[in-house]
Amino acid sequence: MSRFHEYQVVGRKLPSEKDVAPKLYRMRIFAPNEVVAKSRFWYFLKKLRKVKKAAGEIVSINQIFEKRPEQIKNFGIWIRYDSRSGTHNMYKEYRGMSRVEAVGQCYQDMAARHRARFSSVQIIRVAEVKSADIRRQYIRQLLNDKLSFPLPHRVQRTEKSQRRLFIAKRPTTFY
Repeated sequence: MSRFHEYQVVGRKLPSEKDVAPKLYRMRIFAPNEVVAKSRFWYFLKKLRKVKKAAGEIVSINQIFEKRPEQIKNFGIWIRYDSRSGTHNMYKEYRGMSRVEAVGQCYQDMAARHRARFSSVQIIRVAEVKSADIRRQYIRQLLNDKLSFPLPHRVQRTEKSQRRLFIAKRPTTFY
């Protein structure tokens, strides 16, 4: 089970005499729960438009589910993150069963490689990428039809070694 969920949050500025029908804003946000999704929505809306939580309302919040969760896909993720030296834009590629899984990998990758916290990473766009359009070599190498992961050090299981708990010699792990 993934740590994140994908939410569609729709919100707007509160109606007033000046603006009776304010414009609706919709965002797709990756967050662990609805509370964090709403919080991130107001964070981004405050940056993009002059709308604060105190002067606005959430119209609806829905969780978005994957159309084909049983099929592996390639995802391209455009992100912006704040480091100690400044703000950087990036494009990264991941393989996964769903958009949520790919975004989870992205957050783990950003934490490992760039020491970027969840709050400093902004997901701009997530798109499914065709195999022919993959840019990164570390994903392209996984598209080989004859891809195999050999297991060189296997412990041989025989009836004698399974029965006895302690054996006088070390196991041979090479074939």
